Amino acid sequence: MNSTLPSMSFLHDLSVQPFWPWFSFPTILLLAWGAGALLGRMTRVVLTRITRHTSITWDDALVSRMGGPMTLAWTAAAVSVTSSFLNWGSRLFAGTQRGVKIAFLFALFWALWRAVDVIRATITESRWLREHLSSSALVLLGARISKILVFVLALASLLSELGYPVASIVAGLGIGGLAVALAARSTLENLLGAFSIAADRPFQEGDVVKIEDFTATVESIGLRSTRFRTPDRTLISLPNGKLADMRIESLTARDRFLLKCVVGLVYNTTAKQMREVLDGMEAVLRGHPQIWPDEVTVRFSELGESSLNIEILAWFLVKTRVEFLLVRQEILLGFMDVVEKAGTSFAFPTRTVHLQREPDDFSSRKVGRDPYPSELKGVVPSRTAP
Repeated sequence: MNSTLPSMSFLHDLSVQPFWPWFSFPTILLLAWGAGALLGRMTRVVLTRITRHTSITWDDALVSRMGGPMTLAWTAAAVSVTSSFLNWGSRLFAGTQRGVKIAFLFALFWALWRAVDVIRATITESRWLREHLSSSALVLLGARISKILVFVLALASLLSELGYPVASIVAGLGIGGLAVALAARSTLENLLGAFSIAADRPFQEGDVVKIEDFTATVESIGLRSTRFRTPDRTLISLPNGKLADMRIESLTARDRFLLKCVVGLVYNTTAKQMREVLDGMEAVLRGHPQIWPDEVTVRFSELGESSLNIEILAWFLVKTRVEFLLVRQEILLGFMDVVEKAGTSFAFPTRTVHLQREPDDFSSRKVGRDPYPSELKGVVPSRTAP
């Protein structure tokens, strides 16, 4: 029966210890809180004066959000220093020191929690996010995940300080997390794919891309999938997990467009006319204000089946396909003027057919002539079975 009753040793400790520390503890805690608030305010003033001389703004926001954690940390420090000078009992002193450690841990993770908010607000207001609006959802998700990690670490530290077996708890959480990860494997794959797209930035909303067998405009980038608008105005949705492993060709990222074509002239074109056409076409290309002058090719390439072929290769410094179509139209009209002034013309596929008239057997029968040669008379044609 005695084994089932709680131990009464703590009552003995209370009877042999003075009661004044227990009654003075709330007063000391209140005074320590006042001192902590004063020291925390002084610390913020000093840090604010330091951060004013920096060119960045996030440090000012961080200092302004650290008022509560600083006050709690200074209060814990004041209680720890006060308890070491007072003649408190062993139980009260040990409990006070444990409470001080817990308060320090709470202040630390409280500061980390607010630091996550400051970082999120800084990224949200940054120029980078205004240029990459598709990453706004990822920034919010990253802030939430960071807060969850801070909360888990704070809880594990608190349980460890209270004497609970944190290793066993972490192992149980690991097994549970593994089961959840296996159950939501595709969702996690798409989420990681979204982070990969946001980090690598192969494209952004509004870009024209070529993926596998289709070309489309990026409509929106989500946490699970990315949507593309095709030229036929249809909508294609691809999971981010698969999209991160696909071959993506960004057409918007081109710094110049290529004009590559073959112009055919008729075979009546003389060598002099060909030289005039070559010089004139190159002059049209180099005279355009948006030409890339490092590589302009206009060469008489081959004698084709029905034309004298000229190979043309040039780059134009335009950003969009609409601009390139206008430039190409101007260049082709210039080519037409050059060919017309040279006195020749463009070729088109032609074929010459020679017809030969042979004797008509039916006409020979009408005039009474034998249509068969004499050497074939009397010969019976043989038939071969198929």
